[in-house]
Amino acid sequence: QVQLVETGGGLVQAGGSLRLSCAASGRTFSDNVMGWFRQAPGKEREFVAAISRSGGSTHYADSVKGRFTISRDNAKNTVYLQMNSLKPEDTAVYGCAARKSLLVTLSTTPGGYDYWGQGTAVTVSS
Repeated sequence: QVQLVETGGGLVQAGGSLRLSCAASGRTFSDNVMGWFRQAPGKEREFVAAISRSGGSTHYADSVKGRFTISRDNAKNTVYLQMNSLKPEDTAVYGCAARKSLLVTLSTTPGGYDYWGQGTAVTVSS
């Protein structure tokens, strides 16, 4: 079982930056592919970014490529999402997710993940 807690959301002006953190419980964090998703009001949950177990491979949605960076610190059981050049359309609740241990694919679908945090709200004003 993996428990996830996100922090770092808030209100920021367009063009600004935020860094989200997701702290994971459990002794085997390095066994889990991690992902970030977001859900805007009235919209479906969408993939943002994913990172491999070692952190050596990443994958991004086209809408955030070049602006967002996913990273992880396995010693701290934490995955991060650095968000730069934020736009109003980035406004959403952002949640981190973990795949079951030892699965290696950087899944881009919510169904590919087994554990979820409660989410943290990001609001970008124009």
